Amino acid sequence: ITYAGAAYLIYLGLRTLLRRPKPLDQQIESRSADPLWKVYREGIVVNVLNPKVALFFLAFLPQFIDTNSELAAVQIIVLGLVMSLMGMASDIVYALSGGALRNLLERRPRFLQAQRYVTGTVYVGLGAAAALAGETRR
Repeated sequence: ITYAGAAYLIYLGLRTLLRRPKPLDQQIESRSADPLWKVYREGIVVNVLNPKVALFFLAFLPQFIDTNSELAAVQIIVLGLVMSLMGMASDIVYALSGGALRNLLERRPRFLQAQRYVTGTVYVGLGAAAALAGETRR
């Protein structure tokens, strides 16, 4: 699985580096073309399929529950809601900050040109690191 993930990252990086860039006006249009409901639906799917939340609840949350109490279920629900609210608050801050940053950066043609090279290089580097890290564990 490690090598498959590494190969996929390297593939994404090379595809990003080798593809011909679109003209600047097409890049900006294509980024804002997705309807908000589609973006929201994709976000829901990603979060539902993310095992990180389930692992958190299974590994860490029980440590904060008084198992001798009759209200253990209520404690789990309250702590889960607190975690969800904190996560939602931080996600809202990230989304608003990212939107403002996007509006600032998309007005800079050099950024959009350099973004392709930086993104492709990061993908290739992460893929190589994943492949080499898998090798050292043996």
